[in-house]
Amino acid sequence: MRIGLNATALVAKASVEAFVEHARTAAADGFDSYWVAEHPTGGLDALTVLTVVGQSVDTMELGTAVIPTYPRHPMVLAGQAVTAQSAMRGPLTLGIGLSHQPMLAELGMQDDKPIRHLRDYLSILVPLIEEGRVDYQGESLSCRATTFRPAERPPQILVAALGPQALRVAGGRTSGTSLAWVGPKTIRDHIVPTIREAAADAGRDEPRVLATLPICVTDDPAGIRSRITANAAMYTQLPSYQAMFEREGVIEPGELGVVGSEAAVEDMLAGLAQAGVTDFSASEFTPSPDERDRTRALLKKVAAKI
Repeated sequence: MRIGLNATALVAKASVEAFVEHARTAAADGFDSYWVAEHPTGGLDALTVLTVVGQSVDTMELGTAVIPTYPRHPMVLAGQAVTAQSAMRGPLTLGIGLSHQPMLAELGMQDDKPIRHLRDYLSILVPLIEEGRVDYQGESLSCRATTFRPAERPPQILVAALGPQALRVAGGRTSGTSLAWVGPKTIRDHIVPTIREAAADAGRDEPRVLATLPICVTDDPAGIRSRITANAAMYTQLPSYQAMFEREGVIEPGELGVVGSEAAVEDMLAGLAQAGVTDFSASEFTPSPDERDRTRALLKKVAAKI
């Protein structure tokens, strides 16, 4: 299991300079990847951030986790991704997702047929990125286009997928899935079997499973879990995450945190790897300097073993 960092904590700050410094430190500390999220109405463009970051790091994979699909036509996103990749020294991975109806409502949009939208979206995005051309007429999206300069190194595509239909689409058409707030039991029993079967049926390589969870090495695990729950309360109101919490047997987001002593956290990371996670994107939730230092030291130790 490869170890990367998720820069969720910096998104609201919206400082490109802060991302660059954070990513430089991540690369120096030996992490394999660096991920930036994008909120539909947040006003921060993840690919632009990563394009700038990509001028400062050489080999570390950079990725979006994730970009919402509805606000951006796949032709536009493909062009931006190919342009961003051409400006980076290392590889780019394009994580996309359907987002959630409460967020889309703020844009005056509805996701009445999300799986149809996802299929149409990928039917345009994938060939444009991988081949540089597309001629597709779908129910919700259409496109006839040829890119000016196809990517010499096409970005991989991951899809944020939780339900069976979305997982089958992701496994059959892309390099894998990007997960948030999904625990090891659900990954082992639901996510991995479904997406692997879809990939095998489509003749594709075994899919990547990128998991993002808050992590903290601490002497106060109960207190940290409570703070995680308070910060992530909105996820308990979203049906797709409610279904994942129910599968996992948890009620609050804090229960999913990779939280505890050094030994306990290392055991939890090993459990994620055993569940089928190929890439762990650590969202460092460290209120105190001591917790920050201990958490980063443990992550560096685990990353160095890979």
